[in-house]
Amino acid sequence: MIKALHHIAIIASNYERSKHFYTEVLGLEIMAETYREERDSYKLDLGLNGNYVIELFTFPHPPARPSYPEATGLRHLAFEVENLVEVLAKMKEHSIEVEPIRTDEFTGKRFTFISDPDGLPIEFYEIHKINHTSSLL
Repeated sequence: MIKALHHIAIIASNYERSKHFYTEVLGLEIMAETYREERDSYKLDLGLNGNYVIELFTFPHPPARPSYPEATGLRHLAFEVENLVEVLAKMKEHSIEVEPIRTDEFTGKRFTFISDPDGLPIEFYEIHKINHTSSLL
């Protein structure tokens, strides 16, 4: 029946700001970029390690998505990372606010959250155990 996750669609309020965030800050690859004049809408196909993962759309005047307090629907987007401290250092270089690092009580793995330019929560989940004696961000 279901074979794999094909992609995640995100609607952005500001195309250039979100394009910069997802490509320059998070490092996703541009696979295709289309402007649809009849809809006054952009569609940006983004990849991770050569795999299509995110469609980034814009539409004129989209309503705000409630994130806080949390609303029914998609909770967050999560990315696996090997070294949480390195990823968070990069986020801080881009002046991205980072929540405190937490530990998953079931797996013992560390994770934290940032927000995209429209407030969509993005989780970084550390998949490998590393030496955590360096200072935490």
